[in-house]
Amino acid sequence: MFKTLKNAWKTPELQKKMLFTLFIVLLYRLGACICVPYVSANISTSFESLYGSSVLGLMSILSGGAMQYATLFALSVSPYITASIVIQLLTIAIPALERWAKDGANGQKKIAALTRYVTIALALVTSYGYSMLLKTQGWLVKSDVFAMFVINASFCAGAALVMWLAELINEKGIGNGISIILFANIVSTLPGMVISMWDGIIMNSYVSSKPVSILIGAAITLAVLAVVVATIGFVVWVTNSERRIPIQYAKRVVGRKMYGGQATNLPIKLNMTGVMPIIFASSIVSIPATIVAFIPQGKWKGFVSFVESFLSPTAWPYLVLYLLLIIAFSYFYVMISFNPVEVANNIAANGGSVRGMRPGRPTVQYIQKILKRVTLIGAFFLCIVAGLPMLVTVVTTAISTLNPTLAQKLPDLSILTFGGSSLLIVVGVALETVRDLEAQLSLRASKGFLG
Repeated sequence: MFKTLKNAWKTPELQKKMLFTLFIVLLYRLGACICVPYVSANISTSFESLYGSSVLGLMSILSGGAMQYATLFALSVSPYITASIVIQLLTIAIPALERWAKDGANGQKKIAALTRYVTIALALVTSYGYSMLLKTQGWLVKSDVFAMFVINASFCAGAALVMWLAELINEKGIGNGISIILFANIVSTLPGMVISMWDGIIMNSYVSSKPVSILIGAAITLAVLAVVVATIGFVVWVTNSERRIPIQYAKRVVGRKMYGGQATNLPIKLNMTGVMPIIFASSIVSIPATIVAFIPQGKWKGFVSFVESFLSPTAWPYLVLYLLLIIAFSYFYVMISFNPVEVANNIAANGGSVRGMRPGRPTVQYIQKILKRVTLIGAFFLCIVAGLPMLVTVVTTAISTLNPTLAQKLPDLSILTFGGSSLLIVVGVALETVRDLEAQLSLRASKGFLG
């Protein structure tokens, strides 16, 4: 990876793209520090204590802490990602959008324009809900009509700016604008997460002034670091793993030349879906908790108590439902992004065939069978990476409920709630960016050789 970055930096054109991408990221981080008018200064600590382990806590991590401080880029890339997902799903359901998707560059421009409009609409809805949350919790110094208009306009303008910055990275930078911004956001929160972990594990142990507590705190710290390193290696290994289907192409004689006859492979990534099932599952399972966050205090007590008891990120039902949704969305996302019938037809049209399989329906069934198995393995991988940190917080919460005295001696591990999802995003984006740089380097090397 470092060799690829070094070679890319030595290439003048790629160096300009990398510098431009860094400049855009710096502009984004600057915007993430600009506070929206009429927001109280005590929002940070209150937000962390109330919503640090909820879906709003995850959104705060994905925004690089901008939501926690109610800054200009508080909504971050969430409206744009949601709009892109909605348009992807509608492309399958609506024939007109499907025709646009197959219409080449012109159709892609239309889909991109529609995605921008949907992004603005979602930003309006999200900003209204977030501003009402700020008003309900008393985090606004002024909440009249004009102040609410300014706050909502600022959040919507910030979401539009983030979308524009991401598209600039796609056009003039190294690409993957949304992924790069997400990467920068999560990396920017790492120092705060390390400090919180230090306070929750080491400092609590030293405060007790007991050698046993200090040893337990040090052992837990080393164990957490070892798990993080092992998880990074595991994520890299699974992300680069693939199932290869052998394909044989028949020989063809065209004029005086013979084409084909070679053997190749159809690679199927073990984790084809990336982090998308985790984002889908988090959004769906956290809807009740999000609704509760926007409900004024003292209203709908039955619904609020039910959500806090069974559908909070520290409850067992939430974890079980979350893992089941990850598996379901893994199959769903593969179903809409990979078409075995189309792949089999393309192989047959080019004179190829899967070894040991007849062209047509047998080939489709064989690819579907392999795809189901690979998707199941990838779904279990996502469940392990995203669910293991949440399992730790669920267990510690259960211990604190059953034995409060013992819970006081244990370190605070709530910071690990969304650690697996964040780690998966960071590693996945890093690997994807390096692969893109390698592709661009090989393309330029080929051009130079031919030239």
